[in-house]
Amino acid sequence: MTQNAAIWLVILAAFVAANLPFLNDRWLIVGARARNGKPFYVRALEMLLLYFVVGALALFIEKRAGQIAPQGWEFYAVTAALFITLAFPGFVYRYLLHRGRWRPGGD
Repeated sequence: MTQNAAIWLVILAAFVAANLPFLNDRWLIVGARARNGKPFYVRALEMLLLYFVVGALALFIEKRAGQIAPQGWEFYAVTAALFITLAFPGFVYRYLLHRGRWRPGGD
């Protein structure tokens, strides 16, 4: 796998993982379906767990490519902010479009 393809794979995995908690009502994606929908704090905890899963995937890919570069707290702050930003489409679908509170072009 080329380095460019590996980067895009991690970005795509982060996009999918960031939106998964908002697109389904199952506990940890594969568990039982929540009766009245999952509360927001559960979705946030699932996002945190999936952030670490994507980070482990990125670390695995980086280790296979060569030496792992040391990272400071700034790296993790930026990647967490990027992960939250990538979750925006799922958040909009779940809390704005899905509930009928807002429609594009509607009044």
